Amino acid sequence: MGFLLFPFRLILLITWVLAGLVTVMAFFPVLRLGPRQWLIRHWSRVLMACCGVKIRWRGQPKREGAVLWVANHVSWVDIFVMDSVRAVSFIAKSDIRKWPLLGWLVAGAGTLFIERGRRHAVRAVGHQMNARFARGEAIGLFPEGTTSLGLDVAPFHTSLFEPALRAGVDIQPVALLFLHGEERTTRYAFVGDQTLVHNIWNLLTATGTVVELVFCPVTSAAECAELGRAGVAARSERMIRDVVKTRVSDS
Repeated sequence: MGFLLFPFRLILLITWVLAGLVTVMAFFPVLRLGPRQWLIRHWSRVLMACCGVKIRWRGQPKREGAVLWVANHVSWVDIFVMDSVRAVSFIAKSDIRKWPLLGWLVAGAGTLFIERGRRHAVRAVGHQMNARFARGEAIGLFPEGTTSLGLDVAPFHTSLFEPALRAGVDIQPVALLFLHGEERTTRYAFVGDQTLVHNIWNLLTATGTVVELVFCPVTSAAECAELGRAGVAARSERMIRDVVKTRVSDS
């Protein structure tokens, strides 16, 4: 069944990504923030449908005003899954910009790229984050710094929490759970030496794929200021790990 699904879904995926690129290049420069965010949200929902991914969520996502969403990181689809709920400007490694089609698309949609290992990289991204927060936007951060199998959470890096604290915005942890049917799975994890093509093959040949987002309670700007950068990072990490590990135990 998966082999039959692959060419059909691949054609849908490429066609929809190309349509997104045309939209970004032709319309985003002249559209206001609201319509751009609407397009990103609905485009992402259709993209995930093309890939056979069902999205569901629990909790109360902060859908208005500036916020930093911090999440565990499993796959390249994480960005589009979260964008399906609310258009989010993500912080991503600069090499993602080089991915064919998908990299060009996320760049055009407003992703903030960080040049890891370069001096002042965090400071430069911090300035961009402040500008986005000032416009009332949501920014997405994967503080683990890399992807995982999705069954646990790696220690969070704290540096990019600082711009959110300085801007006085809320921080909301988000747990991403990948399921095949109702069972947790590592099939879609983009880890190790796996190529993007291999990962896309795993996704497009599967049925019953579900990504569940669990929106943890918001840590208010006042609480963030009291906890400090390390404290709010540790709290966010703990909230996400509790969800991820509990769901593993239940599966």
